[in-house]
Amino acid sequence: MAFSDAEKTDIRRFCGYPAYGAGSSGFQGWRFFQAYGLLEFRMNNLSAAEEAVSRTYLGTLRGLEAAVPQSAQSLDTDQAAVWTRNKDEVQDRFALLDEWRRRLCSFLGVPSGTSFADTSITLVV
Repeated sequence: MAFSDAEKTDIRRFCGYPAYGAGSSGFQGWRFFQAYGLLEFRMNNLSAAEEAVSRTYLGTLRGLEAAVPQSAQSLDTDQAAVWTRNKDEVQDRFALLDEWRRRLCSFLGVPSGTSFADTSITLVV
């Protein structure tokens, strides 16, 4: 079963690619970026088993993404009784989310997009 538009939007978003848009006009989008074109090709040509794995990744990523804003509820408490909040909770959640985003990109065989927070070292020779 092919991906729905919503699923494709989430895959693009989680892989760090900009919005696709509704039309073919303009100078943005996959038509002008080889990696974006590869992502579009992969989304449209995965096997049923590969789509199932991708949907599993999407479910995990949606849950991780939703947990980031929820962690903001405890930002105002530094210590309550014996409980002490993790001051790095938001950063930890973002790091976990980004790790799963990298895994999705790796599974799909595409580089992370331009909006992806790439913290790796890049060496240009």
